[in-house]
Amino acid sequence: MPQPSSRSAFPLALGLPIAVATGLVIPLQGRINGALGARLNDGIAAAVVSFTTGLLLISAISLATPKGRAGLQRIMPAVRNRSFPRFYVMAGAIGALFVFAQSFTVALLGVALFTVAAVTGQTLSGLLVDRMGIGPGGKRAITGVRVLGSVLTVAAVAWAVSPRFGGDADVASLLLPVLLPLAAGFLMSFQQAMNGTATVHYGTPVAATLVNFIAGSTILWIAWLIKLAVAGPGNPLPSEWWYYLGGPMGCLFIGLAALLVRSLGVLITGLGMIAGQLVGSLLLDVVIPSPGAVVALPTVLGTVLTLAAIIVATLPWPKGSFARRGPAKGR
Repeated sequence: MPQPSSRSAFPLALGLPIAVATGLVIPLQGRINGALGARLNDGIAAAVVSFTTGLLLISAISLATPKGRAGLQRIMPAVRNRSFPRFYVMAGAIGALFVFAQSFTVALLGVALFTVAAVTGQTLSGLLVDRMGIGPGGKRAITGVRVLGSVLTVAAVAWAVSPRFGGDADVASLLLPVLLPLAAGFLMSFQQAMNGTATVHYGTPVAATLVNFIAGSTILWIAWLIKLAVAGPGNPLPSEWWYYLGGPMGCLFIGLAALLVRSLGVLITGLGMIAGQLVGSLLLDVVIPSPGAVVALPTVLGTVLTLAAIIVATLPWPKGSFARRGPAKGR
């Protein structure tokens, strides 16, 4: 059974750009899932569609590729032998929450504000997860600089979302849509760490991605069947092909994140993906604005400040740079 190793598969110069490029996919997935939720008038159904299409794709990849088949053979022995805590197989529930948050709130908030809210939660939890040592890279210290970067991120988010709370806006009606991506983003770092650890023992991120989609799809199907019994079905499925791309995009960033956390750690992987999310979300809301999207000056500047906070949190500051120095000798 493969064991965690400290040897990096990707150097920072290669892994970080991959993380940024992976993050660019997430806002596009959010736009697609949000549009599907609005089209179906059912956020749960949209999440079910996204996860089910992703499950079909990753199942085909698992069966069609040698590494995928080898990973399938390692899943049950790893779980049975408790190579990692068994609840890690439920990491897909976090992905289900994130996709549901996309389907339910993107049409209300716009991609940019959804992303900034999710970014806040992910930045804060990245510190916690690295400190707890949940990921395959082990424990990493919470430094003053990283805390400062997190505080700056929260301030940037408050600034970026401020246009939505001006004028006659109903703050109460926006509170849940903002809190949902915030909570989903907070849990994403835990998902990445759990998937990264499972990937070490499965031998491939394909198997970890498959387990994610099985768990998430199961939860979402149960939730949708309950909703169906209580409230009835929403609108019929659309015929346009692009509504069904959310699931395959989820396969891409879940698999790459599970692979990258072993080399970069949870915080750096998450922050790299955050940078891609911020750039991609603003571009989408500027070039193809969705109903309810607000891209005012504070939104843009708040996003820039968030990027600055990420830089502050990731720069290799010399040890003791921010330590309090005593009075100079000889004075």
